Amino acid sequence: MEQSRIDRINELAHLAKQRELTPAEQDERQKLRREYIDAFKASLVGTLESTYIVDEKGNKRKIERKK
Repeated sequence: MEQSRIDRINELAHLAKQRELTPAEQDERQKLRREYIDAFKASLVGTLESTYIVDEKGNKRKIERKK
């Protein structure tokens, strides 16, 4: 996610503390938050997919996703 979008999320958060956000600002904040969460989840999944566990015998095995 671009830094400018993160900055905008923070700007809207500060505005929300000072005054009530307009409906357009609330919609923008929700869309930006969802975009941020989706980017975070994608990054986490990518990290976990490239993670291996090494047991005491030195065997490497890939982490499997629970069903």
